[in-house]
Amino acid sequence: MKPLNSQKIQIKLRNKFLKAGVKMLGPETIFFSIDTKIGKNVSIEPYVVFGPKVKIGNNVIIKSFSHLEACKIENKVEIGPYARIRPETILKEGSKIGNFVEIKKSIVGKKSKVNHLSYIGDTEIGKAVNVGAGTITCNYDGIKKSKTKIKDKVFIGSNSSLVAPVTIENESIVGAGSVITKNVSKKSLALTRSLQTEIKNYKRKN
Repeated sequence: MKPLNSQKIQIKLRNKFLKAGVKMLGPETIFFSIDTKIGKNVSIEPYVVFGPKVKIGNNVIIKSFSHLEACKIENKVEIGPYARIRPETILKEGSKIGNFVEIKKSIVGKKSKVNHLSYIGDTEIGKAVNVGAGTITCNYDGIKKSKTKIKDKVFIGSNSSLVAPVTIENESIVGAGSVITKNVSKKSLALTRSLQTEIKNYKRKN
């Protein structure tokens, strides 16, 4: 596609969405695909890119520097800034994806939050789950990709690694800094952490 034609298409798409009631700050910085679908009362901040096959519901907020492709965003979802939503992802109603979060081939349940600096891949997240900063689903072992299942009302502490295949059952807690390699039972606390060592009056060797 020639740059001039591409520019004309973008202007046409932006105008179409503006007329439909989409709120855009800096529309000249927002890029759509021809098949982008957007619902009612949607706000898009500057520097957002929509790849092919993106469907956005109603009352959605997409913050700056986010990139979406081949995904479904349900109603009342908040995304970004600096979020990447990759193909085969579904963000359920009321969920929140924060800054520097990447979601791939996953379902994020109703009112669940992945707020900071996390990678979620090949994962099913239930309702009202809180995923702490720096959490990673370790879905690839170098040969095959495996699934992670996080059930309803789970709390994942910051800087945790969930090594798939693994299931975290309802209302359980994963302690911060844990590497989880086995299934976690319902309403339990799982953590893997070395004991802290402290040497009193320590002096560095010159």
